[in-house]
Amino acid sequence: MSVASAVKDQIQQVGGGFMFSREAKSFAATTGVEGFLPGYTRGRGGVLGDVDADVVTAAFGFFPASAIRRAWEATASTPAAKGAEGYLTACQDFGRRKLAGFDQADRLAELLKTVADAADSAGAPLFAGWRALPLAEDAPGRVLQLITVLRELRGGLHLLAVRASGLTPLQAVLIAGSPITTGPQQARSYGWPEPFEEITPELKGRWMQAETITDELIAPAFAALDAAAGQELVELLSACQATVFAPPR
Repeated sequence: MSVASAVKDQIQQVGGGFMFSREAKSFAATTGVEGFLPGYTRGRGGVLGDVDADVVTAAFGFFPASAIRRAWEATASTPAAKGAEGYLTACQDFGRRKLAGFDQADRLAELLKTVADAADSAGAPLFAGWRALPLAEDAPGRVLQLITVLRELRGGLHLLAVRASGLTPLQAVLIAGSPITTGPQQARSYGWPEPFEEITPELKGRWMQAETITDELIAPAFAALDAAAGQELVELLSACQATVFAPPR
């Protein structure tokens, strides 16, 4: 198994954990609009600038255009740069809270930054935007920020792979779901209208093909690490994941 494949779940789950955190909810409240999607859209998409909602839809990829437009326009009183800054602070603060006792944060941040710096940003605009933001000075905040950066890298490349494999974004959502919800539940939360089509074995095969293509597209970034450093990254990200999701004492 490649390093990219071995760490994708850790990056996806830790980065996703931030998006549902108390810190992310506190940021969302500053937009003055209730619900998950408005704050999420303004914060995550803020790195794109004060653009039309269609640009945000294009970058997010897996959400219906109508839902993104409602969310983006509802939070228009928050400038994009301010949204990005607030979401970045929330991301870093989540890391500070969850990884305060993680004594390997400095080394993990170093390895993550090596991969992020080596990545080609073509086709991954959210990754490019998030990578351009100033890094946290402290290691716990830096780790969560860089995990989010690499989550955006894989997300952008996965969108390309999904389309190249002949799947629609909705089909991909219905197949993949999330670590905590089924595909249909995830699609509903994104704002896709029902009824949903049946997912056939042929469509699932296309999604597996997209996963393989994504691994291939992202592999050059991880190739910046030698074999020993790659294995160290796998171990440290697994330990980081366990720390972030450890039951409270």
